[in-house]
Amino acid sequence: MTIPPQSLILVVDDTPTNAKVLFDVLKDAGFRVLLAQTGESALEKLQVISPDIILLDVMMPGIDGFETCRRLKASDSTKDIPVIFMTALSDTTNKVQGFKLGAVDYLTKPLQQEEVLARVNAHLRVRNLNQELQQLNETLEHQVTQRTEELSSALAQIQQSQLHLVQREKMSALGEMVAGVAHEINNPVGFIAGNLAPALEYVRDLFGLIDLYQQKLPDADAEMEAAIAAVDLEYVREDLPKLLSSMKEGVNRIRTISTSLRSFSRGDTGQTSDFNIHEGIDSTLMILGHRLKATPDRLEIKIYKDYSDLPAVKCYPGQLNQVFMNILSNAIDALDERDQCRTVETIKTDPSTIRIWTEVINQQWVGIHIVDNGSGMAEDTRSRLFQPFFTTKPVGKGTGLGLSISHQIVAENHLGKLHCHSTLGEGTEFVIEIPL
Repeated sequence: MTIPPQSLILVVDDTPTNAKVLFDVLKDAGFRVLLAQTGESALEKLQVISPDIILLDVMMPGIDGFETCRRLKASDSTKDIPVIFMTALSDTTNKVQGFKLGAVDYLTKPLQQEEVLARVNAHLRVRNLNQELQQLNETLEHQVTQRTEELSSALAQIQQSQLHLVQREKMSALGEMVAGVAHEINNPVGFIAGNLAPALEYVRDLFGLIDLYQQKLPDADAEMEAAIAAVDLEYVREDLPKLLSSMKEGVNRIRTISTSLRSFSRGDTGQTSDFNIHEGIDSTLMILGHRLKATPDRLEIKIYKDYSDLPAVKCYPGQLNQVFMNILSNAIDALDERDQCRTVETIKTDPSTIRIWTEVINQQWVGIHIVDNGSGMAEDTRSRLFQPFFTTKPVGKGTGLGLSISHQIVAENHLGKLHCHSTLGEGTEFVIEIPL
């Protein structure tokens, strides 16, 4: 360890002869030297300079060396400067007092040149080592802080990726299950649908046959009249076709739901495919239909659609359906939360709505806008919306991953954009932009 050249030493001594000797010795040894004759003048100089070490006489007029040292150690700007006392006092009490005040060493007068240089060099080495150690500690603390932040960020990304993979596996398994259920439903529904039309014809034929019997045998006996009255023939004649027609509508409804389930749950094979955006939105709305209808607890959430003429989009259909599901589910949650604080009369006057409209942007993008008239969000909430694990829902009601995963699907997997515009008290709009 070498002493940096031109280290600055402040010598404080009220005896000019002693000060001059020290000045010459230290100067010849390569140090820069400043002199002060009193404690007061030394404190004044220390307001504008920062020496590497101070040689301080104990016995001085005005404030002595002990008081000068006490004031030095009480100031943040000078407390770390090493102080070596110079004194003719040799009793232990004075030395102990000096060390208690923060001095690092003593030089006993009359001073010896070799001892002065040896002690000054030794304490300068210690000071420089302490400064280097402090710098290393600061650098290490900075590196630890930086590394901790990097590790925390990496851990959050790993957790998000793991949960995303779990979510994808769940969606994939759910998709296979739903597709299987839809397929199983389609078979019996197909049988029923195929048999309804002939059944209706059979009913018409039977009623025609009954009419023919009544024409040929107009005078039915009492037993026949009683049988006709028992089955309420005229009511059956009127109601049975309606019943079959209602069954046909129900079958068609089941077919529509089954088709929507298969469309929503279609798996992604790792390759993009042409996708009808509107069909994806409609299938998602079909699945969420039970949450949109009126219940004993709240009124219906109205859906308004304004679809433009969109081309098919090359994308991962299953992933985009997941985005639609996340955004629409959040919109329904927001509207439900707001309606809990509103009266039925207020809701009838200002019903909860979700408006969906699409557009082609500059012939290069497809834009999907999903707008609700809920309570909106504060800027602090909106700015953190796509962060992993951020949620405004109560514990157990959400993972905080839905919108984060949606943003990843749109921005990374489709090189698109996902924006949120929201003002507290004025509702929320999500804009999905997918390149053509």
